[in-house]
Amino acid sequence: MKHSYFWLLSMFFLISCGNDDSQQPGSVHHDAPFVQDYSVKWHTADSSVKVYKAYADRNGVIKLFTSSGVMQPFAGEMLYPGTLVPDGTYRPIAHRKIASLGIYEQQFVYIDDKAVLSNAWAGTLYAQHGMPDARLFAGGDTFTFLVSNGSALRYIKDGAVAWETTTPVTDILWDATQQKFFVLAAEAVYAFDPQSNGFAEIFRGENLTCFTLAEQGKKLIIGTSNGYLIVDAGSGEQEGTLQDKLPWTELTAVSEINGRLWFGSTRGAFMLKEDGKFNYYASGRWLPSDDVRHIIGGPDSTVLITTGAGLGQIHFRQMTLAEKAAFYEKQVRKRHIRNGFNATLAGMTTGNLGTGHLEDSDNDGLWTAMYLGGQAFRYAVTRSPEALDNCRESLDAMERLYSVNPVKGFPARSFERAGFALHDRKAWIPAPDPEWEWKSTTSSDEAIGHIFAFAVLAELVDDEPIRTKAIGLMDSLMQHIVDNDFYMVDWDGKPTLWAKWNPEYVNARPVMVGDRKINASNIIAMLQTAYHFTKKEIYKEKAFELMDKHGYLENLMRPMKEIGKAPEDADDWSKMLSSAWNHSDDEMYFLGYWGLYRYAFNDTLKQQFKEAIIDHWEIERPEKEAAWNIATAITGVKEFDLQEAIWYLQEYPLDMFSWKVVNSHRKDIELMEPNFRNQATKEVLPPDELRISRHNANRFTLDGGNEASEYSAGDIWLLPYWMGRYLGVIEEAQ
Repeated sequence: MKHSYFWLLSMFFLISCGNDDSQQPGSVHHDAPFVQDYSVKWHTADSSVKVYKAYADRNGVIKLFTSSGVMQPFAGEMLYPGTLVPDGTYRPIAHRKIASLGIYEQQFVYIDDKAVLSNAWAGTLYAQHGMPDARLFAGGDTFTFLVSNGSALRYIKDGAVAWETTTPVTDILWDATQQKFFVLAAEAVYAFDPQSNGFAEIFRGENLTCFTLAEQGKKLIIGTSNGYLIVDAGSGEQEGTLQDKLPWTELTAVSEINGRLWFGSTRGAFMLKEDGKFNYYASGRWLPSDDVRHIIGGPDSTVLITTGAGLGQIHFRQMTLAEKAAFYEKQVRKRHIRNGFNATLAGMTTGNLGTGHLEDSDNDGLWTAMYLGGQAFRYAVTRSPEALDNCRESLDAMERLYSVNPVKGFPARSFERAGFALHDRKAWIPAPDPEWEWKSTTSSDEAIGHIFAFAVLAELVDDEPIRTKAIGLMDSLMQHIVDNDFYMVDWDGKPTLWAKWNPEYVNARPVMVGDRKINASNIIAMLQTAYHFTKKEIYKEKAFELMDKHGYLENLMRPMKEIGKAPEDADDWSKMLSSAWNHSDDEMYFLGYWGLYRYAFNDTLKQQFKEAIIDHWEIERPEKEAAWNIATAITGVKEFDLQEAIWYLQEYPLDMFSWKVVNSHRKDIELMEPNFRNQATKEVLPPDELRISRHNANRFTLDGGNEASEYSAGDIWLLPYWMGRYLGVIEEAQ
């Protein structure tokens, strides 16, 4: 899709800052097209081949100059990389000793050991330069060229050498505004005036590596090994100081594309935004390798980034959140459903979707519950038959967690055909059906996820079999917990390690230890939810008993600012639990808030629970987490950082492969001192510059990724989006 330059610049600003209609507190986001960036990559089939530069001509044809001559991209689309193959389309060119490639008047131009030549203009361009080792050139006015071998310059006019000199040369530019060439060397920039043959140094510096003209030829942007400089192209005077607050300062390429400065470095590429920050394009998510050699504008307002291992083409596509949701819905259904579970595709060869396998997880029930919740919201909003079918299929998987094992009301973590489970083999138990095994040791985060999903299904899906099944499973689980004195009791008759809501356990923790607050909050939410749908008085009685006699209301109302490390005289378990902020707890809290607030026993409690939710949201605001911001909207609060939620949803990458990303080296981020919440930077980075992670991860983790998995969008993205649609804070584009 083609975009005007103005539109593209405007969209870059919007994707960085959020749309104007979502800036006001409590407003609704009216879904409108934003710019979704994604990459198409081409790798060299032979790792010994080095790629140096790429260009596109007026027809959108892309060619690359490599250590093996001219090559072209073959195949390739998003998520399915192509390869670079030798360019044999014009045989006479293929057999010449091509030393470099460039663009002149939107046509491909080559240089070999004899001449500057092209297949355009009926092949009439053949300007002999007499420099057998020539490898650099730039075209000037009326088919004139400045040519270099790195140590000398020759000006070619009318097919002959019109001027020459000896000087070190790194790169050459033509300035159509001033009608002169600029020449870059490691320690200086020179200007050559072809009218007078004047050649003079205009700027002296150190470790100069690359340069480009910007602002309609008014400025020279000069890259160095430690940042970049801005120099007036007319006077040669430097403006300001060295710019070194960059994602990485060892620059290798710079180009102005559609009014934006793009930089290449030894650690990826980045674009300077209007607000002075950068969009950072590094890792396999964006590039074949991070050693950027060349950056240039490509067809249809794309950006071509050449690296040593291949070519990355960054696309900018207009897309609404609804269209992005449709893309993710297909991703989940095509690659992430295992026995009805919302699962991860693991064991992949780096980025190759034709490899890998669906893996079991400790949290199959939790991730599936979050996907189920999202699909229930989707059905409630759209009445989609597909969403209803998805609910049925995943609810069947959830139901089997209860029936695959012999313990009444106890859900397995997962189940799999005998002999095929992958993780934590000691926790797997043979099922009564010898064809299957089930995973024991179920945790509290599984339980709260189940109750959340069952409640959303029971309330919002008007399919009686689904509703009946959801309420039945909810009742079964809660009766098990109540019958076992607020523990989940496994096959061996013992409570599991992480499913303990009993007062003797919960209140044994010092008041500042998070487990005391989270367990109290979750169990009250679960009991309220069970009472709301079953009307069994036991659930209401037990909830008030915990709140009134055992201090659970006080526990769950404790301000988040009081949560911290256990004192030195505390028991070892409490110290372990409180060594740092637990982001899995955040996930459990916010899933539980649905039932805590929505099904509160009375208005007084509802108001108190609202205060607790908002108090928690306040401390989470720096993470700009869409799920927590949108979940807070259930309380009706006017301000819940909707614009940050939209930013998260827009900025999340379409490519959910777990690429290894590294940000800890960056010079453009402000690091914080070590702290309890493990907030590494003052401001969180965009999701497409971080590792792929679920909502239970720390969004301030700068480095990570296992290079072997594709995550499902079912819980990561679709849950907050469809919750937002259901709550009416996101409206579909009209």
